[in-house]
Amino acid sequence: MRSKYLKIIKDYAIITLSCLLYAFAFNCFFETNNLAMGGFTGIAQVLNRFIPALPIGTTVFIMNVPLMIIGVKKQGWSLLFASVYAIFVSSLMIDGMNMLIKFPSTEPLLACLYGGVLLGISLGLMMLKSATTGGTELAARLLKYVFPSISIGKICLVIDVSVICIYALTFRSLDNALYGIIAMYVSSIAMDMVVYGSVNAKLAYIISDKSKEITQKLMDMGLGATVFNGSGAFTGNRKNILMCAARPNKIARIKAAVNEVDPKNSFIIVTDAKEVFGEGFGEYSNDSL
Repeated sequence: MRSKYLKIIKDYAIITLSCLLYAFAFNCFFETNNLAMGGFTGIAQVLNRFIPALPIGTTVFIMNVPLMIIGVKKQGWSLLFASVYAIFVSSLMIDGMNMLIKFPSTEPLLACLYGGVLLGISLGLMMLKSATTGGTELAARLLKYVFPSISIGKICLVIDVSVICIYALTFRSLDNALYGIIAMYVSSIAMDMVVYGSVNAKLAYIISDKSKEITQKLMDMGLGATVFNGSGAFTGNRKNILMCAARPNKIARIKAAVNEVDPKNSFIIVTDAKEVFGEGFGEYSNDSL
């Protein structure tokens, strides 16, 4: 029970830190340079232009309500609580930071790059803890059920760029829209790195006549391996090929173990594995990003 509460405290601490990073990115890079961020805020601004009686804040809230209801049905009440907390804290931090610090405007391209990176990192961390700031991120999380093969960052990018284009046509603000598209693209890359990079691994293929001894070495390190039967194209000799998935910090030990057993005739191929699910790695579920 204690570990459960500690996990909740840790998760909300990370969400709070993410909100601080989000507020800093918005105030320092987006707000001061008038960069378009897309999302529900952009839609609300467009609607307000044609229907002035619709307040922007109220419109954003109303658009989020049906998404929240669907989100609760898909992922339970934890999504609602975490997202409401993230929306409240990030809004409070944005307003509080804006009152305390007046950030100077910077070169627009630098603002796009650095603001996009910080925004993507903050949103990625929130999503890892089942939280969103509503709007684009929540919509993208739900659309992930419909398009499971598309990364969460790319879904956010499509939504934001579409909104920014509508915003540009409505307000005749082409330059800010183009800069905003660059920022959203950078943000989507940073978000995917945070969300999917957290389960990165390496895949080692080991070819050796001493595969049994190498397998034992791997097992002594707490690693597993899969054995494939193969044969050399030139000699025709049959060989066993070991496939071993491991954390990046284990690769040096694997290479050292192979070199110790078969230093002259072994052959090792190490590649990146973007996502690995199973014992010792991530666990896949229908709610996975």
